[in-house]
Amino acid sequence: MQKMYTPIRIGLLFSVLAVIMAVYIVNLYIIQIHQPRIAGADQAPHRLITRRSTIAAARGNIYDRNGVLLASGRPSYNIKLDWRQLRGAPDANQSILALIYASMDEGLSYTDTFPVTRGAPFEFLVNMTSVQRNRLNAYLEYHNLNPDIPVSDLLAWMRNHYRIDYTVGILDARLIIGVRYELEVRMIVHTINPYVFSSDVSTSFVSYLEERSLTGVFIENNFVREYHTPHAPHIIGYVGAMTAEEFERYRELDYPMDAIVGKVGVEFAFEHLLHGRQGEEVTRMIDNGTIVSHEVTRAPVPGQHVYLTLDLDLQIVTENALRTQIDLINNEREIANQRREEDEQEDLIPGGAVVVTNVNTGEILAAASFPTFNPARLSEDWSTLSNDPNNPMLNRATHGRYTPGSTYKMVTALAALRHINQVTRYYPIEDTGRFDAFEGEGWVAFCWVYRRFGYGHGWVDIVQALECSCNFYFLSVSDWFPGGRLEGARIMAATAQEFGLGVSTGIEVTENIGQLATPEVKHELFERGIVDYPTWFAADTLLAGFGQGLNRFTPVQLANYAATIANGGTLYSMSILQRVAYSDFSGFPHMHTPVVLNVMEDIENIEIIQEGMIAASRGRRGTARPVFGDYEVLVASKTGTVQIEGRAINDGVFVCYAPANNPEIAISIVVEKGGSGSAIMAIARMIFDHYFMMEGTFLVQPYGSMIP
Repeated sequence: MQKMYTPIRIGLLFSVLAVIMAVYIVNLYIIQIHQPRIAGADQAPHRLITRRSTIAAARGNIYDRNGVLLASGRPSYNIKLDWRQLRGAPDANQSILALIYASMDEGLSYTDTFPVTRGAPFEFLVNMTSVQRNRLNAYLEYHNLNPDIPVSDLLAWMRNHYRIDYTVGILDARLIIGVRYELEVRMIVHTINPYVFSSDVSTSFVSYLEERSLTGVFIENNFVREYHTPHAPHIIGYVGAMTAEEFERYRELDYPMDAIVGKVGVEFAFEHLLHGRQGEEVTRMIDNGTIVSHEVTRAPVPGQHVYLTLDLDLQIVTENALRTQIDLINNEREIANQRREEDEQEDLIPGGAVVVTNVNTGEILAAASFPTFNPARLSEDWSTLSNDPNNPMLNRATHGRYTPGSTYKMVTALAALRHINQVTRYYPIEDTGRFDAFEGEGWVAFCWVYRRFGYGHGWVDIVQALECSCNFYFLSVSDWFPGGRLEGARIMAATAQEFGLGVSTGIEVTENIGQLATPEVKHELFERGIVDYPTWFAADTLLAGFGQGLNRFTPVQLANYAATIANGGTLYSMSILQRVAYSDFSGFPHMHTPVVLNVMEDIENIEIIQEGMIAASRGRRGTARPVFGDYEVLVASKTGTVQIEGRAINDGVFVCYAPANNPEIAISIVVEKGGSGSAIMAIARMIFDHYFMMEGTFLVQPYGSMIP
């Protein structure tokens, strides 16, 4: 019988089946991989997109010591684009253009930093920033484009690259290109800041966009920082998007890449308290925009609230007093300059600072820096502020380094009372006006009164020397320290540190710790090319002794110095933080308590210095007598005039505290090119008038009436 299935037939059957399977596999591959939409849009499978986004946490508020709101967060909305959804959407360009036109109709600005003009003739921006240039170069390099490509060729290439239909006009194409470029260039340069199309948009516009359901467009909840006062911006600080360097630090704290963080001041110092913890949500959608699921995977935790030691009313008075006196002096100079030749013109005051502190706690009650800025207008004014030669963004109170002038004489006085046997309360020195002990070495110094009147102060003891700010007295005792000029410099520097000079004050915001006049510091400055010689001369010690030379201190340090004298020798750590409250105000996890850094045991020597500072205000020859001689509150003070090499106008420095018989607050004032300490001490009187609620007016001394 003949077999139905022979080997030949079986082989032939399998061969036919293999061919059929191969045809099906090849066609399936072509349809799914190379031509996914050949079977029609309705039959092609949709991609499932998962988008993880953060839920902004409310940033904590900032208050003054009395509960006055200084800064808060306001809920807002940002418009963002999902590049993954746009990348494969056939209507991506139409969606982007519709969003742009809707924003224009609403009067909203949107982010487009593509450095090509938006109107014909198209050209590269003349004022292209370095960031724009770097991003453009990275974009061209990534796509292997000629770095010198003409604008017209670049736009044509990008139009093809982003599949912008040629029925779209060139002006509209440029708008679409700007947004597509923003999305792509961030992936190329690996920026930490995701693209935000527009920020802080209105609720009505959000509703409008949600009704339109534009492809790839989504709304993100956010909080906008609002500053409720233009005062104390240098202390309060401001917030901004993270830099790459900041992200390396904050990523360990689970910050998202687009987090807003504190940049300077309190906003930076207490970032860990104010920021809170961002939440997270996961949205799953089909590539046509249909949302499949939405889930909040982590709820946001609001930041805590910070109460500062600042008194806003006192802060306003302090800022106004500083600005008023600077304006007064500058106006007088401008009037005088009208009568002078061009090479005889007097410079105007570029800036200054004032600090007011509680002498018994170390709390800062006010801290003014001039010129200033308004944090609510920071983005609009940034370019002007950044290019201002007077540097209004600098916090002169904590970062300005100034020679103390004669205000340093209390340091020299205490060091002399401790280490020089012959120096006592009543030991007199005759001031002839001309200090010539080192004339043989080519160095002679003069008392300020000698330069004005041709004679010295005569016989003065240590209290009288502080009263009339006798340079000759302090030059003399600076030469008497045991161990010679090197040891004398170190003794004065060590004493200065006990007063908080040249060391950290403990304040929570960043600060400059200044510089002490020592042989070691001078050698370091020589190695950095700042001074010409590394050798420590006798003149270096003597200059330091009456407040000139290499000493550099901040107004915050000078205020703490005056406060330490006022309270009898207790150095407190300075603080700007009064307390911290939970986000719901249910409690206070932190309350500031005074921290003592140093206590001086020789109270009798401190009392001698206090006597000298009171004499400076009330004594017959007191340098502050014109303003405080008949003041209702007893004030202890010291003026200072700083001679800057190569500069015709001196800096003015002034420190004081009151009431002298029961001290409450201390004040330090520094005015660059202020002329003298006597020219600026009316600032302190204005502050005292407010603090002690004095009625009546104060006498503003004519500029330059006193020198020390």
